[in-house]
Amino acid sequence: VQLVDSGGGSVQSGGTLRLSCSSSGVTFKHYCMAWFRQTPGKEREGVAAIGSDGGTRYGDSAKGPFTISQDFAKNTTYLQMINLKPEDTAMYFCAATRIESPAFDGRSCPLILSKLYNYWGQGTQVTVSS
Repeated sequence: VQLVDSGGGSVQSGGTLRLSCSSSGVTFKHYCMAWFRQTPGKEREGVAAIGSDGGTRYGDSAKGPFTISQDFAKNTTYLQMINLKPEDTAMYFCAATRIESPAFDGRSCPLILSKLYNYWGQGTQVTVSS
């Protein structure tokens, strides 16, 4: 599995960015794709997740509001972020994990424990200035 993050950049407060995660090798029947973010000295924080069934889950940090979506044809997961604030400044990482449970519900994709995700992108920096 390979994940490649892109789309970060520098914007002013109130601005918009769309992050992209291009994936290859994610051939599992059930899986979760998620976006986490991290600032220096802090643990990774779950932003949003989407399951292979299309179910979504959002963390408290996705207050922009942010929207996670997936284009199955392009094997790409997106995080649309609007109304960005300086506190959204962080390195954003795409992550993927296989889900074994036959009773899979994407709305239950993990967002608290980043260690539950096995595959990670390299990260893309988002900087929001006031």
